Amino acid sequence: MTQRRYLQLDVFADRPGAGNPLAVVLDADGLDDAAMQAIARWTRLPETTFVFPPSQAGASYRIRMFSPRREVPFAGHPSVGTACVVLEAGLATPVDGVLVQEGVAGLLPLSVTGEGESRTIAVRTPRARVVETASATDPRLADTLRNLSLGALPPALMDGGRRWWLAELRDEAALRAASPDWAAIGALAESTESMGLCAFARADAGQDYDLVVRAFVGAPAQFEDAASGAANATLAAWLNHNGALPGRDGRYTVSQGREVGFDARLELRVDGDGEVWSGGRVSNVVRGSIDWR
Repeated sequence: MTQRRYLQLDVFADRPGAGNPLAVVLDADGLDDAAMQAIARWTRLPETTFVFPPSQAGASYRIRMFSPRREVPFAGHPSVGTACVVLEAGLATPVDGVLVQEGVAGLLPLSVTGEGESRTIAVRTPRARVVETASATDPRLADTLRNLSLGALPPALMDGGRRWWLAELRDEAALRAASPDWAAIGALAESTESMGLCAFARADAGQDYDLVVRAFVGAPAQFEDAASGAANATLAAWLNHNGALPGRDGRYTVSQGREVGFDARLELRVDGDGEVWSGGRVSNVVRGSIDWR
């Protein structure tokens, strides 16, 4: 019998139930690919991560992440949540406020600020690039965008490790009221080898966030993401490309997940080199062990 430390978290949230859930398995040495995939399928959470000692110089720890269906090269909320667990377990110590995550996507730094419940962690995401811009009448997009009130920026396909179509809506009310055409989003995702549609809008005045985001995943499953660090990082790169960042000094806050019963807050930052940092707070919910024979 091998027991391994096991935690479940809410990422991009200051309280349980508000953010994106994540499972983390520590002491993962000895688990092969099939076992890790089986555990991720069993947890039924968006992602489950597995923590190993680092194998590269300069790395603080090594991570592998799995959805219930497959291994994921990079995702934002698993990176942020796992870093929080590693810190609390005493497996790594920030150097000048930075941890370095080793994974399929390479070595990625994470900034750590604050302590305890007020701690904020942000991962520097892989650089995103513009694949193409399009019009709302593009045959690939027409069905997906038909009933949406679009904003100023044109739809665009961005690649940040995963591909997302991005579309700005007229205002917050239009985005929050939007009803996705899942058949169209699924067809769009499959035909363009993308995740689906990430729709966004400027926040109404007086809110504690600057941008509202809804991420509609079209394939292989169809669902609305509660809080996606990777999708938001890709969007931040697109906004920066267009000189359209909200907030101040390259920093802004995103509200995501309210339409599916969550209320996440993500903190985005675009630094002077154009690098995008995606992060937020983490709430621990479950601490225990997993016995996987």
